[in-house]
Amino acid sequence: MISNFFRHIGSALKNLKRNGWMTLASVSAVTVTLTLVGIFLGVILNVAKIADDIKDNVDVSVFIDIGTPESEVKELGEKLKDIDGVKDVTFSSKQNEYKKLVDKLGDTWKLFGEDENPLYDVYVLTAANAEDIPDIQKAASALPSVQKADYGGRNSDKLFKISKDVRLWGTIAAIFLLGVAVFLISNTIRITIISRKREIQIMRLVGAKNSFIKGPFFLEGAFIGLLGSIIPVLLVTFAYPRVYVIFTKSMIANASYDLIAPSSLMWQLNTLLVVVGVVIGSMGSVMSMRRFLKI
Repeated sequence: MISNFFRHIGSALKNLKRNGWMTLASVSAVTVTLTLVGIFLGVILNVAKIADDIKDNVDVSVFIDIGTPESEVKELGEKLKDIDGVKDVTFSSKQNEYKKLVDKLGDTWKLFGEDENPLYDVYVLTAANAEDIPDIQKAASALPSVQKADYGGRNSDKLFKISKDVRLWGTIAAIFLLGVAVFLISNTIRITIISRKREIQIMRLVGAKNSFIKGPFFLEGAFIGLLGSIIPVLLVTFAYPRVYVIFTKSMIANASYDLIAPSSLMWQLNTLLVVVGVVIGSMGSVMSMRRFLKI
């Protein structure tokens, strides 16, 4: 049993070498496919994470009409607490809002004196569930003394839509590319079967088992998939940590949104790429054997 297995491995490697150009084309196809699949998966997972982070951290900002008496401001705060879905209400004066703006964007924004501050006093509402935010925004907008209530809905909704689109089209593209790779591997195995037609006939005549005849072809496809996964795995291993470092220095990272840590993503993605490579290689072999290897 073990000797047959090693014989199959030797035969598969010999066939790969014999059909050099087709093997190279198939390995290249798997390499390109898995590289793009790795990129798509990395983008899809990280866009989904950032969208979820934003969704979980979106607050409703309620801007109070300028000149509203302090008593009405406090009364408004109590009404905001009574809105369904509101978990917490925090008041921020226009002076505090101005200070946060200067701290974030620099001294360029020091254009106004204390008496010329054009900003609004703000109540910041935290929702118990992110899904309730649009309803909370509408309810807050209807209250007296409210200039407007905003949660960055357009930008947030746009990002959520982009996240869904990336997942959908990334998945479609990945499936298409995997199909192309399986097709090329199937053709490589087909050429091997045709070139060994006489040898296969002899094995049939001497009573060789089906598994003995099919074994090398199955391993040949698996080897093509395995070889094709090497470069994508190296790219993920060395490129993703660099992308992560660059991103963490960006403005988005400073806003508390971050990519998935390399330690959490790389081993999972690399394992998936190797497994997918071997699986599509094996699928290509099985397809070809079913069509062209009549035993």
